[in-house]
Amino acid sequence: MRFDLTDLRLFLAVAEAGSITHGAAEAGLSLPAASERLREMERSGKVRLLERGRRGVMLTEAGEALAHHARLIGQQVAALRGELGDHATLLRSSLRILSNTAALAERLPQRLAPWMSAHPRVDLDLKERQSVEIARSVAAGFADIGILSDAVTRDGLMLQPFAQDRLVVVTARDDELARLHQVRLHEVAERYLIGLLDGALQEHIAAQAAAAGLRLRYRLKLRSFEAICHMAGGGVGIGIVPETAARRLQSGTGIAIVSLAENWAQRRLSVCVKADADLSAPARSLFAHLTQAPA
Repeated sequence: MRFDLTDLRLFLAVAEAGSITHGAAEAGLSLPAASERLREMERSGKVRLLERGRRGVMLTEAGEALAHHARLIGQQVAALRGELGDHATLLRSSLRILSNTAALAERLPQRLAPWMSAHPRVDLDLKERQSVEIARSVAAGFADIGILSDAVTRDGLMLQPFAQDRLVVVTARDDELARLHQVRLHEVAERYLIGLLDGALQEHIAAQAAAAGLRLRYRLKLRSFEAICHMAGGGVGIGIVPETAARRLQSGTGIAIVSLAENWAQRRLSVCVKADADLSAPARSLFAHLTQAPA
C-alpha cells in the first residue's frame, strides 16, 4: 500500500470531523478529490477504512489502526521540521492555532502581535473552532496550540491559564431587562435575539439552548460583536456576547449589560498543547508567551 502525507492528513481530518465533506475542507481538498483519495487508500490497502452512513462516517477497526499510525507519523514529521527549523533560521515556519470565538475576537490579536513582531519568519494558520473541537484536534496532534474553555475534557492535553471570559446579555437601556441584575437563558428565549452570522460561539450558545430544551428565535445575524451591540442598543433585539466586548462597546452603542446566570456562561480560557508533544522551537516559544500574564 502507498499512502503519502496528504493522504494521511486527509484521513485524520475526516476521522476528526466524522465527515468526508468537512474533512476535505479541513485538508484543503475538493470533495471529489478527497473522495477519490479515500477510495484509492482502501483499494491500495485492500481493506475498508470507513463505514459510510447518512450522518457521516465512522472508522472501522482497520481505520482506527491507520489513524493511530498517521498521528505518530504526523508527530514525527512535525518534530523533524522543528529540528531542522532550529538550524535553518533563514527558513519560514508555520504553526497551526485553533481558538474559540471569545479569545479570537477580544484577546488573542493583542497577545499575538508582540510575539509575531519578534518572530518575523513564523506564520500562523489561525482558525476558529468550538472548545470541544479544539481539545480533540490538539490531542490528536492536528493543531500545535489551542485556546479553549477549560471546562472541556483534558485527556491528552497540557493546559495553562490564559484569561477569564463571561457571556452577558446586551439590550437597550430602556428595555425591561436592563433593570435586572441577571437573567436566565429561558427568559432570553422568550425574546427575539441578534446573533452571530456563524462561528464557534454561536454554535456553543445553540448547543446550550438545545440541551435545555429551548429554541432561540433570531431577528437577524451579524458578523461582529460591535454590530450586535449597535442593534441591541437601538432596541432591535437582545444579544449574547463576551463581557469584554460588551464593556468595550458600551459607551458607543447605548447598551445595557445584564449577567447571564448560567454556569456555562462563566468560562476560564486556557492555552493547551498535546501532553506528550515534542514541540518545535517556535511552538514552545509561543506557548510560553501565551501563558504569561499580559503586561
